[in-house]
Amino acid sequence: MYEILTLNKISDKIYEVFNEDFNVSEKIENPDAILVRSFKMHDMEFGDNLLAVARAGAGTNNIPIPVLTDRGVVVFNTPGANANGVKELVLCGMLMAARNIFPACKWAETIKESGAEVPSLVEKGKGQFVGTELAGKTLGLIGLGAIGTKVAKAANALDMNVIGYDPYICGDMKNTALQYASLTDDVENIYKQADFISIHTPLLDSTREMICAKTINKMKDGVIIINSARGELVNNDDIMKALNNKKVRSYVVDFPTCDTLCAENVIAIPHLGASTEESEENCAYMAAAQIKEYLENGNIKNSVNFPALSFEREPNTIRFAVAFNNVGNAKESIVKIIEKSKPSTYKINTNKDIGYLIAESKDGFDENIIDDISENINVFLIRII
Repeated sequence: MYEILTLNKISDKIYEVFNEDFNVSEKIENPDAILVRSFKMHDMEFGDNLLAVARAGAGTNNIPIPVLTDRGVVVFNTPGANANGVKELVLCGMLMAARNIFPACKWAETIKESGAEVPSLVEKGKGQFVGTELAGKTLGLIGLGAIGTKVAKAANALDMNVIGYDPYICGDMKNTALQYASLTDDVENIYKQADFISIHTPLLDSTREMICAKTINKMKDGVIIINSARGELVNNDDIMKALNNKKVRSYVVDFPTCDTLCAENVIAIPHLGASTEESEENCAYMAAAQIKEYLENGNIKNSVNFPALSFEREPNTIRFAVAFNNVGNAKESIVKIIEKSKPSTYKINTNKDIGYLIAESKDGFDENIIDDISENINVFLIRII
């Protein structure tokens, strides 16, 4: 039986994946896998049984990935599972900012005690909240993954001109994005042309505070910025100065801080991007399915540290999985040992740092295979499944 630790409240959808072979609890001391949402894992100690961690969401900043990688633990996330929920909040934020909905509603509350005069006061006061429409405006998307592409499609349907920037976009996603947006290979074009800018990038050293005084100065006057990705992508001091001098018309952020809360022309949303029943269920189901596939078959999909490798398992077979540091001739030497056992099939994939191999056999493997593989100093994980 596999032991699964949950660090947050996880949707019951996971029980559509996990059967009687899985014990799921928030009180397991040495789990085979961990399901997590927002719990910060950096100070955790990990047991020897741990094989996988799955984040029910896209971002993995709360997970100590280098530590887990060194221990041979596969870390999964669930890209796209919450994309629709985030997309809808981005659209909501754009509309609220463009039409001054938030300050207008707050003002309306101040005339509550005016009784029969409320309608006339509304007609007199509404002029201070005149907004702008989305149709005909240019939306710049920085990042065209699952969320960014959905935003592009929705904005296109609202008659917006959409331009996107994503230096890492893959072929299939690029073809989809091109149906709804023109693409640029220079982010400067986003800054110069967009009336609205929505950020959809991971938080990396290269993207931290990408929106700052230098980049804001390149933007159009009165630009509206939406940040539903990570708070640290924007320099708060610089965005507040830009709001004060009207360079930025409004800042919509799903990651409030003491600087942005209650600030004028800031719509600070309490991290609701993926907080829908559907998103939570989708993320939980996807995370559980990825853990189950890895524990039972060694298959890896949507890992942030290991290379992807997945293929259907033949009935009544044994699988042999190996992970190794992708250096020198490690790959060739491991393949040579595997082929001695004459597996019915094997597949291998590598990323910049790690190689991963799955071999499958109906007759079993050479009795010395573990010893032979272990002699390679670059091997750090061996599993027989």
